[in-house]
Amino acid sequence: MKRIAIVMIACITFISMSFITPWQNGGIKESIERGKEVYESSCMGCHQEDGNGIRNMSPTLLKTKWVTGNKGVLVRIVLKGLRGGETEVNGLKFENPMPPLESVLSDQQVADVLTYVRNSWGNKGSAVSAGEVRKGRG
Repeated sequence: MKRIAIVMIACITFISMSFITPWQNGGIKESIERGKEVYESSCMGCHQEDGNGIRNMSPTLLKTKWVTGNKGVLVRIVLKGLRGGETEVNGLKFENPMPPLESVLSDQQVADVLTYVRNSWGNKGSAVSAGEVRKGRG
């Protein structure tokens, strides 16, 4: 009986560990590192290496509600893009459209790049999971 209880506890522990998200398991650092690579290849051209963007063209990613606020909104922006002239950040309007990246990046890549952006250049935000990105695709 005691042996069965030990086996059951081991199985339950193993199964529950498989549901832990990367950042809950100390993996936020790895997500940020992967996100930096995605940022450099897919975002840096417009938002620049330092996240400051290009005046009147591409908005800053530093300490704005767009970045550190509602994750669902941020996920939808990356997936669906934005039309030019409709973006206002910190009182400034930006003319350049942002292309949708839903057909370019995987759920994990979007989660990683947003986790990177939400935790770079002085930003402090919670991690974004691939599951949250999946919901945003719907």
